[in-house]
Amino acid sequence: MRRITILNLAIVLGLIFCANSGAQQAAVFQGEISDSQCALNVHSLSKSHAEMLKSKAGAAGRTRASCSLYCVARLGGQFVLTSHGRVYHLDNQEMPKAFVGQKVSLHGTLDPKTGVIHVEGIDSE
Repeated sequence: MRRITILNLAIVLGLIFCANSGAQQAAVFQGEISDSQCALNVHSLSKSHAEMLKSKAGAAGRTRASCSLYCVARLGGQFVLTSHGRVYHLDNQEMPKAFVGQKVSLHGTLDPKTGVIHVEGIDSE
């Protein structure tokens, strides 16, 4: 009976160790809230809003924020964080809306397999 108890304890401790070793730590990511269309060159040649803002039609407006809002609302984009040449997808699409076009400190946990940040909070810089 004692062997089974020790074996069960070893299994439980092993499971706890495995679960904790894969846990991600919350971090702060600094960058700009943008849209996936411009940031991933869907309709941009420069990973920026330059082409949309120069458009004679002017539908995207004249600022990075208005361009991102237009791309999300009308072109199927999603809010993303651009930082040091990388584009991070965000699991929460409501929270970044208030910070679109701004430099921010985003608090969250990055899933290394998917590249998606679980957003816990955002502060403007």
